[in-house]
Amino acid sequence: MATTEDPAPKSTLPYPPLHKDKKFVVLSDWDGTITTRDSNDYMTDELGYGMEKRRQGNLDILAGKVTFRDAFREMLESVSGNGHSFEFCKEELKKNIVLDAGFKDFYRYCKRHDVPIVIISSGMAPIIRAVLSNLIGEEDSNTIEIVSNEVEVHEDGTWSIKYRHPTSGFGHDKSQAILPYRALPEPPLIFFFGDGVSDMSAARHADVLFVKEKPDGENDLAAYCVREGIPHILFADFGRALAVVADVVEGRTSAKQALDRGRAD
Repeated sequence: MATTEDPAPKSTLPYPPLHKDKKFVVLSDWDGTITTRDSNDYMTDELGYGMEKRRQGNLDILAGKVTFRDAFREMLESVSGNGHSFEFCKEELKKNIVLDAGFKDFYRYCKRHDVPIVIISSGMAPIIRAVLSNLIGEEDSNTIEIVSNEVEVHEDGTWSIKYRHPTSGFGHDKSQAILPYRALPEPPLIFFFGDGVSDMSAARHADVLFVKEKPDGENDLAAYCVREGIPHILFADFGRALAVVADVVEGRTSAKQALDRGRAD
């Protein structure tokens, strides 16, 4: 699996311009972080090879036995291989994926205070955009940039993921969305929000890392951060995270003081 010492993987997909003139930038995972359930987990559990095999795959990623890239591709192939078209999957997810209860207020706060939100996802852009538009409306969703993987739909109706960083063990190395900010003469403070194994590559590079606590016990990013000694803030929903972000943005607390809390209550 890719490490922080590996050379930067070449991206097959473009990146949006950096927000060079901002004081703060929010970068957030999508599945299971902004949404209450991971859409790829949903597809795999309900339409693919099932939860038990999918969960074991995540644990194997966490243990370093397999790469996220290979395990995730196998997950999605189990869905496509069961005869479910990409358009069918997209419509199923629009019906079944729910937004984090506090995200709309969080989005409005960031918009008022000129804090860009960029989705950094290991999912596929067409699904993310379709579900996001369905949940917050097309106008608002179009203001949120998405950095993710893509999808290839084949002539026979099957489909497969097109990785942003196919040479990386992550498929999409999320650290590459943060590190260019680090190279700026006056970098913004980076808030990063995540929940799972796809976020491990980004975890140690954020100024303030928020890790979502999952009621189903699938707290893989939290387990990784504890194991690696990475400071982070546990949060249950964006409503609770908003109070911490607002304190930092409005100058009531520093990034270090925010991290020292350890939890957003």
